[in-house]
Amino acid sequence: MKVMIVEDEGFIALELERIAQDAGHQTVGPVSTVEQALAYAPKSDVALVDLSLSDGPSGVQLARRLIDRYGVDVIFVTGSPENIGNGIEGALDVIPKPFTDDRIAGALSRAQALRRDFDGSNAIM
Repeated sequence: MKVMIVEDEGFIALELERIAQDAGHQTVGPVSTVEQALAYAPKSDVALVDLSLSDGPSGVQLARRLIDRYGVDVIFVTGSPENIGNGIEGALDVIPKPFTDDRIAGALSRAQALRRDFDGSNAIM
């Protein structure tokens, strides 16, 4: 699965990239702005998205576009999970910072299973 890392803090982005790769996924990015994320969206299956990016608190709006326009699954990774309220329709998970390797890898595993189930159940014969 191709995992886009959308995070403006370099160290955190590298950690997310390492965790995704250790879990057997390819990574796209890291990217730190909405514009960069939208450019890489067609090459991504799932995105780990922070709420605050280099261009401001734009993670929620980005997630909506990734889900609706590109069919990218979104997992929020944020230090401010309370800012998401009851969640964003179509987002798979909200992981608070600080996170653990297991929490990120588990969310990616669930995303991959959901993607596999969706692809298998909607195959055109």
